[in-house]
Amino acid sequence: MSGEKRFGSSPFGFNKSDVNAYIEKILQEFDQRLKEKDDEISNLKLQIREMKTRYESTSQDSQILSKEKERIAGALIKAQEKADAIIEEARARAAEEKARLEQALETERERIIDIKRDIKSIKAQVVEMLTKYQSLVNEVEAYIENKEAEYNETSGEESKVG
Repeated sequence: MSGEKRFGSSPFGFNKSDVNAYIEKILQEFDQRLKEKDDEISNLKLQIREMKTRYESTSQDSQILSKEKERIAGALIKAQEKADAIIEEARARAAEEKARLEQALETERERIIDIKRDIKSIKAQVVEMLTKYQSLVNEVEAYIENKEAEYNETSGEESKVG
Protein backbone atom coordinates (compact mmCIF):
# COMPACT_ATOMS: atom_id res chain seq x y z
CA MET A 1 0.00 0.00 0.00
CA SER A 2 1.43 3.22 -1.00
CA GLY A 3 1.21 6.29 1.20
CA GLU A 4 -2.10 8.04 1.63
CA LYS A 5 -4.95 7.42 -0.81
CA ARG A 6 -7.34 10.18 -1.79
CA PHE A 7 -10.75 9.40 -3.03
CA GLY A 8 -12.91 11.52 -5.20
CA SER A 9 -16.00 12.96 -3.50
CA SER A 10 -19.62 12.47 -4.37
CA PRO A 11 -22.79 14.01 -3.01
CA PHE A 12 -23.11 11.39 -0.25
CA GLY A 13 -19.43 10.84 0.63
CA PHE A 14 -16.55 9.27 -1.29
CA ASN A 15 -16.86 8.09 -4.85
CA LYS A 16 -17.96 4.49 -4.57
CA SER A 17 -16.12 3.28 -7.67
CA ASP A 18 -12.82 4.81 -6.42
CA VAL A 19 -13.28 3.13 -3.04
CA ASN A 20 -14.25 -0.19 -4.65
CA ALA A 21 -11.34 0.02 -7.08
CA TYR A 22 -8.98 0.76 -4.20
CA ILE A 23 -10.37 -2.10 -2.10
CA GLU A 24 -10.13 -4.37 -5.14
CA LYS A 25 -6.53 -3.28 -5.66
CA ILE A 26 -5.70 -3.87 -1.97
CA LEU A 27 -7.39 -7.29 -2.06
CA GLN A 28 -5.38 -8.23 -5.15
CA GLU A 29 -2.17 -7.07 -3.51
CA PHE A 30 -3.14 -8.92 -0.34
CA ASP A 31 -4.02 -12.05 -2.32
CA GLN A 32 -0.72 -11.72 -4.21
CA ARG A 33 1.26 -11.32 -0.99
CA LEU A 34 -0.73 -14.14 0.64
CA LYS A 35 0.02 -16.37 -2.34
CA GLU A 36 3.70 -15.41 -2.16
CA LYS A 37 3.74 -16.16 1.58
CA ASP A 38 1.89 -19.46 0.98
CA ASP A 39 4.45 -20.34 -1.70
CA GLU A 40 7.25 -19.36 0.66
CA ILE A 41 5.67 -21.45 3.44
CA SER A 42 5.29 -24.38 1.03
CA ASN A 43 8.93 -24.02 -0.01
CA LEU A 44 10.03 -23.82 3.62
CA LYS A 45 7.91 -26.87 4.48
CA LEU A 46 9.48 -28.72 1.55
CA GLN A 47 12.94 -27.67 2.72
CA ILE A 48 12.07 -28.79 6.26
CA ARG A 49 10.91 -32.19 4.94
CA GLU A 50 14.07 -32.51 2.89
CA MET A 51 16.18 -31.53 5.88
CA LYS A 52 14.30 -33.99 8.10
CA THR A 53 14.85 -36.71 5.49
CA ARG A 54 18.54 -35.82 5.26
CA TYR A 55 18.76 -35.67 9.05
CA GLU A 56 17.11 -39.07 9.41
CA SER A 57 19.33 -40.51 6.69
CA THR A 58 22.40 -38.95 8.29
CA SER A 59 21.26 -40.15 11.70
CA GLN A 60 20.82 -43.68 10.35
CA ASP A 61 24.21 -43.48 8.64
CA SER A 62 25.70 -42.23 11.89
CA GLN A 63 24.15 -45.11 13.82
CA ILE A 64 25.36 -47.58 11.19
CA LEU A 65 28.84 -46.05 11.31
CA SER A 66 28.78 -46.08 15.09
CA LYS A 67 27.80 -49.77 15.11
CA GLU A 68 30.42 -50.50 12.45
CA LYS A 69 32.98 -48.59 14.50
CA GLU A 70 32.07 -50.63 17.58
CA ARG A 71 32.25 -53.86 15.55
CA ILE A 72 35.65 -52.91 14.13
CA ALA A 73 36.88 -51.86 17.58
CA GLY A 74 35.66 -55.19 18.97
CA ALA A 75 37.35 -57.06 16.14
CA LEU A 76 40.58 -55.14 16.74
CA ILE A 77 40.44 -55.88 20.45
CA LYS A 78 39.81 -59.57 19.75
CA ALA A 79 42.62 -59.59 17.19
CA GLN A 80 44.97 -57.93 19.69
CA GLU A 81 43.97 -60.42 22.39
CA LYS A 82 44.48 -63.31 19.97
CA ALA A 83 47.83 -61.89 18.88
CA ASP A 84 48.86 -61.54 22.53
CA ALA A 85 47.78 -65.13 23.19
CA ILE A 86 49.71 -66.36 20.14
CA ILE A 87 52.80 -64.42 21.23
CA GLU A 88 52.50 -65.78 24.77
CA GLU A 89 52.07 -69.32 23.43
CA ALA A 90 55.07 -68.84 21.15
CA ARG A 91 57.13 -67.59 24.11
CA ALA A 92 56.06 -70.59 26.19
CA ARG A 93 56.93 -72.96 23.33
CA ALA A 94 60.26 -71.20 22.84
CA ALA A 95 61.02 -71.54 26.55
CA GLU A 96 60.10 -75.23 26.45
CA GLU A 97 62.18 -75.77 23.32
CA LYS A 98 65.10 -73.88 24.88
CA ALA A 99 64.88 -76.04 28.01
CA ARG A 100 64.68 -79.20 25.88
CA LEU A 101 67.67 -78.10 23.79
CA GLU A 102 69.66 -77.18 26.89
CA GLN A 103 68.90 -80.63 28.34
CA ALA A 104 69.92 -82.26 25.04
CA LEU A 105 73.09 -80.14 25.01
CA GLU A 106 73.92 -81.18 28.56
CA THR A 107 73.32 -84.83 27.64
CA GLU A 108 75.59 -84.47 24.61
CA ARG A 109 78.25 -82.78 26.74
CA GLU A 110 78.11 -85.69 29.18
CA ARG A 111 78.39 -88.14 26.27
CA ILE A 112 81.41 -86.23 24.94
CA ILE A 113 83.02 -86.36 28.39
CA ASP A 114 82.31 -90.13 28.55
CA ILE A 115 83.70 -90.58 25.02
CA LYS A 116 86.85 -88.61 25.92
CA ARG A 117 87.28 -90.73 29.06
CA ASP A 118 86.80 -93.91 27.00
CA ILE A 119 89.31 -92.63 24.41
CA LYS A 120 91.86 -91.91 27.15
CA SER A 121 91.26 -95.35 28.60
CA ILE A 122 91.56 -97.03 25.19
CA LYS A 123 94.65 -94.95 24.43
CA ALA A 124 96.19 -96.04 27.73
CA GLN A 125 95.31 -99.65 26.94
CA VAL A 126 96.73 -99.32 23.41
CA VAL A 127 99.91 -97.73 24.77
CA GLU A 128 100.15 -100.52 27.36
CA MET A 129 99.60 -103.18 24.70
CA LEU A 130 102.10 -101.57 22.36
CA THR A 131 104.57 -101.39 25.21
CA LYS A 132 103.88 -105.05 26.01
CA TYR A 133 104.18 -106.04 22.36
CA GLN A 134 107.33 -103.95 22.03
CA SER A 135 108.68 -105.70 25.03
CA LEU A 136 107.66 -109.10 23.60
CA VAL A 137 109.14 -108.18 20.21
CA ASN A 138 112.32 -107.14 21.98
CA GLU A 139 112.32 -110.43 23.90
CA VAL A 140 111.71 -112.43 20.72
CA GLU A 141 114.40 -110.47 18.95
CA ALA A 142 116.78 -111.10 21.84
CA TYR A 143 115.79 -114.77 21.89
CA ILE A 144 116.38 -115.02 18.13
CA GLU A 145 119.70 -113.27 18.46
CA ASN A 146 120.63 -115.65 21.30
CA LYS A 147 119.58 -118.66 19.28
CA GLU A 148 121.39 -117.30 16.28
CA ALA A 149 124.47 -116.76 18.38
CA GLU A 150 124.13 -120.28 19.81
CA TYR A 151 123.65 -121.68 16.38
CA ASN A 152 126.62 -119.80 15.13
CA GLU A 153 128.65 -121.11 18.04
CA THR A 154 127.53 -124.65 17.54
CA SER A 155 127.99 -124.46 13.82
CA GLY A 156 131.43 -123.01 14.26
CA GLU A 157 132.39 -125.84 16.62
CA GLU A 158 131.04 -128.44 14.29
CA SER A 159 133.05 -127.03 11.46
CA LYS A 160 136.12 -127.18 13.64
CA VAL A 161 135.31 -130.74 14.61
CA GLY A 162 134.67 -131.99 11.28
